[in-house]
Amino acid sequence: MASFFSDYGLMWYLEELNKKEFMKFKELLKEDIVQCGLKQIPWTEVKKASREDLANLLVKYYEEKKAWDVTFRIFQKINRKDLSERAAREIAGYTKLYQAHLKKKLTQDWSRKFDFPIQDFVKQKVSQDEYSQFEHLFISKAAEKKPHTVILKGMAGIGKTLTLARLMLAWSEGLIFQNKFSYIFYFCCQEVTQLKTASLTELMSREWPSPSAPIMEIISQPEKLLFIIDSLERLNCDLTEPELELCDNWIEKRPVHILLSSLLRRKILPESSLLITGTLETLDKLEDRIDYTEMKAMLGFDESSRRMCFRDLFPDKNRAQEAFRLVRENEQVFTLCQVPLLCWVLATCLKNEIDKGRDPAPACRRTTSMYTTYILNLLIPKSARSPSKKSQDLLQGLCSLAAEGMWTDRFAFSEEDLRKNGIVSSDIPMLLNIKIFLKSRDFRNFYTFLHPSVQEFCAAVFYLVRNHTDHPSKDVRCIETFLFTFLKKVNVQWILGGCFIFGLLHQSEQEKLEAFFGYQLSQEVKQKLYRCLETVSANEDLQEQVDSMKLFYCLFEMDDEAFAVQVMNFLQQVKFVVKDFSDLMVAAYCLKYCSTLKKLSFSMQDVLHWGAEEMAQREKLLICWQDVCSTLVSSEQVQELQVKDTNLGESAFLVLYNHLKHPSCTPQILEVNNVSFLCNNYMFFELLAQNRNLRYLNLSLTTLSHSDVKLLCEVLNREECNVEKLLLANCSLSEQCWDYLSDVLKQNKTLEHLDISSNDLKDEGLKVLCKPLSLPNSILQTLQLQACELSDACCEDLASTFTHSQTLRAVDLAENALNRSGLAMLCEALQQAVNFVYLSRLRITDFDKETQKFLIAEEEKNPYLIIISEEEVKSDHFRRRNMDVF
Repeated sequence: MASFFSDYGLMWYLEELNKKEFMKFKELLKEDIVQCGLKQIPWTEVKKASREDLANLLVKYYEEKKAWDVTFRIFQKINRKDLSERAAREIAGYTKLYQAHLKKKLTQDWSRKFDFPIQDFVKQKVSQDEYSQFEHLFISKAAEKKPHTVILKGMAGIGKTLTLARLMLAWSEGLIFQNKFSYIFYFCCQEVTQLKTASLTELMSREWPSPSAPIMEIISQPEKLLFIIDSLERLNCDLTEPELELCDNWIEKRPVHILLSSLLRRKILPESSLLITGTLETLDKLEDRIDYTEMKAMLGFDESSRRMCFRDLFPDKNRAQEAFRLVRENEQVFTLCQVPLLCWVLATCLKNEIDKGRDPAPACRRTTSMYTTYILNLLIPKSARSPSKKSQDLLQGLCSLAAEGMWTDRFAFSEEDLRKNGIVSSDIPMLLNIKIFLKSRDFRNFYTFLHPSVQEFCAAVFYLVRNHTDHPSKDVRCIETFLFTFLKKVNVQWILGGCFIFGLLHQSEQEKLEAFFGYQLSQEVKQKLYRCLETVSANEDLQEQVDSMKLFYCLFEMDDEAFAVQVMNFLQQVKFVVKDFSDLMVAAYCLKYCSTLKKLSFSMQDVLHWGAEEMAQREKLLICWQDVCSTLVSSEQVQELQVKDTNLGESAFLVLYNHLKHPSCTPQILEVNNVSFLCNNYMFFELLAQNRNLRYLNLSLTTLSHSDVKLLCEVLNREECNVEKLLLANCSLSEQCWDYLSDVLKQNKTLEHLDISSNDLKDEGLKVLCKPLSLPNSILQTLQLQACELSDACCEDLASTFTHSQTLRAVDLAENALNRSGLAMLCEALQQAVNFVYLSRLRITDFDKETQKFLIAEEEKNPYLIIISEEEVKSDHFRRRNMDVF
């Protein structure tokens, strides 16, 4: 079938008009062009045009979508609604054709993607609840109807792709999105990036049932398109390409990462909707660069599903209960079982251990233990007590292949890739049979490891049994580079690789590997890792780059107290985010060995604000939290403490409070950002008064009531308070707060810097603050008022302050609605303020063209005025320029 929106299609519909109707069509076309302000088509050409000629003229002068819009309007006016309705039916026919094709593809071709036993534990029928959840993803919450961008994030293997398959199947069966989306196109990043270059048209055509897709009809209503971009971590793109490199043409061939980046950043078909999946690490890194309307975390199996997996696998229910109890007692392994496939792997591993008459507990000691036990058992025949030479060589080959894949960012391998790493074609059936390998859904005669974590495990084993210089690929780097890459999160796809290397150094895992390979492993790896971490400790820039939580997991997997003490006492600063109980336990394990920290920064999110379901493990959580907080006392040199993005319940706050009030805990810098204290805030502000060393207090993003600010200001007015820099940006300060802060500016003898940006200060509030700044005893040097709802009305008060203050030397007025008259008043005051240096950071993009010219001229003659250029705003350079002043 030809494209519905071809000029021939237009001609066919014009042929349906009789002579009288066709003449009327031309007359109405002339009127429509004038009324709608369309590009003029010469009337002489229209008047003499045949039906074919007129179709060609319409397509020539207007893009095809607009040509059809004009045609449909005129059909309505000449009472030929039947033609419009026929077109609608024809359009619907394309959708039905595509839905039928997609349903067949999902139910047949996609079955290979999930060809492992975990299918037994996944419900086949889409439930009514799932229908509702799918529909809810694309329901507008705001009044404006902007296109949806929905993000689903979760760890690798959690079931994101399976969820997408079920969503597309429900749509193809007409159960969801019927009035919302005419077409849904699925792009797997791992698959499409193999194409190197493509156009959006080509990518859509790959999904069409026939070679020629009706592209113009498909994109005629872009708001009814849903593009699914699966496995964003495989795109290898940080979405920071310059705007000029992006593509806005769906038929233009471009590098695939540029094409998909253009789609994600709304450069191409911006009216369409997007559904994106990726790992937690990828989306934590990229979410600020994607304008999304909804983000959902996929949690995988809940506890009851995990328990059911064990029950279904074990014939003996008592043994199933015993095995599950072992898993439930190990928070890290239990967390891993959220991933359906890994839950099945662990259950299978424990069942094999029990069937062989062995104690299953050691397999659950750490995450690494589970993988070691599972993989080695797969390669030892059930009838054998030890591995064959063939099995040893196979594991060597698998580890070599895995390492190459990690460094070349590949997860699907050809038979040639296998051969280069010592795996021959005759080995493949056996590897598929024991399910170390799966056939790739995306490429013929390509193979993947059972799960990305299995590939990471095998890559880690490579570094214990081989040297990187022996690898056939020069892409494989040394173990030191592997560790740095892992800890610095250079490659967000490496989730467990570094942890496995440390875990494999535990004595029990060393013994398993030595028994399998038949020789003693080199002990140099441990020393290499030690020297790597020693290098990190000696370099402050490297410490800043290291993901402390990844380091904590490495040390936890190694489970070597002496090594952990040595490494933790290398470190002078740690910064980490706790997302769940497992993270908290691991952080607590490491921090209790720490005594040399100077800077501690952490986020606990909602882990310490428990609901009814967490009450059962409340005591365990508090014990771990106690170990984290004890660092403030055991590391007597802590000079800087930052708590951010944290909800503290009453019990959790009391633990923190008791450590902060300890005589040896006297940080000079305290940052409490976006923190809620579900307790008596008076206790927190009393802590500030007790610490005479405190010089820098940052409460930005933490909501403060007027009573909170009153308590804070009472503390600041005490003689024993030595705070020099106070940041209260974006704290939702109310009108009553300005009087309290005004009193501080009158009485406090140490406060030199005040930041109240992004609060609803307004002109009246600024008037209150300006009064004490003009007094002889005022000591404030820097005042930051960015985005404070200020107008020209405040400029008289500011100008007076400039000319009277003896100390004020920097004011930040960016993102306020100041006009030329007010700015002129301020600039004049600057020239009269001879007793101090004044610098004002005004963003040039905040003003109209005339005011911009005025400011540029003023900056040239006034050394005390800083203007931030448009280029600096875009590059964030204004954040760094003259920051020593602010």
